[in-house]
Amino acid sequence: MGYAHDYAAAIMQRGRVPMPPADFVPDWADGPRKTKFYPGADTTPLPVHTLPPGATVDRGLRPAAEGPERAFDLPALSGMLRDSYGLTGRRLGVQSNTDLDALPFHPLANWSRGTASGGGLYPVSIYWVSGPSGPLPPGVHYYATRHHAMQRLLTGDVSGEVRQALGGPVPAAPGEPAPADAGKPIPAVERALGTDQFLVLGVKYWQNAFKYNSFSFHAVTMDVGTVVQTWRTWAGAQGLSVEPLMWFDERRLARLLGIRTEEEGVFAVVPLRWRGAEARTAPPAGTAAVRRRDVERSRTVLAFDAVTRMQAATEEHAARRPPAGALAPAAAPVPVPGPGLPAVPLPAPPALDTDVRTALRNRRSSFGRFDARRPLGAGQLASCLAAAAAGASLGGDTGTDTTPIAGLYAFVGHTAGVAPGTYAYDAAAHTLRLLKPGPPGGFLQKNYFLANYNLEQTGAVLVPTVRTRAVLDAVGDRGYRIVNAVVGAIAQNVYTAASALGVGCGVALGFDNISYIEELGLERTGEAPLLIMMLGNERPAPADFRHEIA
Repeated sequence: MGYAHDYAAAIMQRGRVPMPPADFVPDWADGPRKTKFYPGADTTPLPVHTLPPGATVDRGLRPAAEGPERAFDLPALSGMLRDSYGLTGRRLGVQSNTDLDALPFHPLANWSRGTASGGGLYPVSIYWVSGPSGPLPPGVHYYATRHHAMQRLLTGDVSGEVRQALGGPVPAAPGEPAPADAGKPIPAVERALGTDQFLVLGVKYWQNAFKYNSFSFHAVTMDVGTVVQTWRTWAGAQGLSVEPLMWFDERRLARLLGIRTEEEGVFAVVPLRWRGAEARTAPPAGTAAVRRRDVERSRTVLAFDAVTRMQAATEEHAARRPPAGALAPAAAPVPVPGPGLPAVPLPAPPALDTDVRTALRNRRSSFGRFDARRPLGAGQLASCLAAAAAGASLGGDTGTDTTPIAGLYAFVGHTAGVAPGTYAYDAAAHTLRLLKPGPPGGFLQKNYFLANYNLEQTGAVLVPTVRTRAVLDAVGDRGYRIVNAVVGAIAQNVYTAASALGVGCGVALGFDNISYIEELGLERTGEAPLLIMMLGNERPAPADFRHEIA
């Protein structure tokens, strides 16, 4: 067993046994920026994108095959980045989160985004490696979220270096013999071999670790899933496709991007099918690498042993892509009703016909706003459960499309048409399996650490679970990244569906995992509850300020 087993166990126990350093206090005055800073880099503003008719949340969460797949162009890439990670507005509100006293001050402004992020920190770095078929000079670009622009970090075609890192054959340079594996693409990366346009996702650890220390690796791996799933939903609503690749030569890509993996891990590569000319193949870039360096705001940057060890453990065999079906031993168990406890059929989910851009821009956390006097509707619960199940299939080379690794449980408190109780969700049958009757509010509130939500007032609390240890046994320590990316994708889907329904939603990690294992009887299955997703109607007429900037 690798170190990821130990880290996963510490995460489950952290509600009872604090993770070191237990006495850590963030230095807020010396915190990092919420983005990387490359002074002097050439900046290209991105164009406006107009959403086509029919780009609804329903189509994005459950895309159907309707004709040939469309290809990206620069406006589409711009729209996807703006609606996912770009700044779209400023919000202030009277609510229950702990940062309320800071929000009125402009330097600490809470700028809204379409994608959720642990602690609102947004540590994912988005790079665009563009080859000759793209609209800009070939090179490596960084997406500057505050400017909604691309900053050029390197000029030259290095797309072949990305393909090589992904494990696909790369044409030989002129005058050199062809590699032995030429013409034998790996199925999972075959898409990548036909393009020279790639989005690369990194995570700069200090952007999250300055607040969450050792826990940060757990949080940021979910952030990767929220970003990728936002892209998958946004693209699917328009007949585009986003498929993440998470197995590749990580150190090779880090060298290309000019980063040290001890400081910034490389988590995913997303090949983009690009409109226009076919991709021109390129040899590996050799010694080409970004020379510009991010300028850190913090005077003191700390490293945390658990984060450093998890980065090392999950990058060690990063290029050894598991064979198809490798996750089969880690599949989520099928829910079975308890003796004498009935199955509860759910209504068909109502149509999520809100356009995907509106849903993402309206997404927010419901800090303390839930109101049990207005019960959640059974159809609303059904839609959010179905959206959660859809998010569990992350695509690409994650193996989660053929092997569902995520289970889903629901603590139902105030939902019209569904009796209060604890349930397991059977996605195939679209049915709730009753595990324990009775209102769950007392248990939920007792085992929540923070003061920003009253869980008893929610309509329902959804809990995704994964047999984390079984995943690690099946595919190694890098599987931890897939586990948490799937859970992050589930959370993003629930947020998006709730927004489309006009339902309040909040996601939290501050709960006693062991108590949930005991309450749900997960000891026998080895499932780990990794976050909680709260749903419900909110109190009317909130005291909010909202200013759109995009």
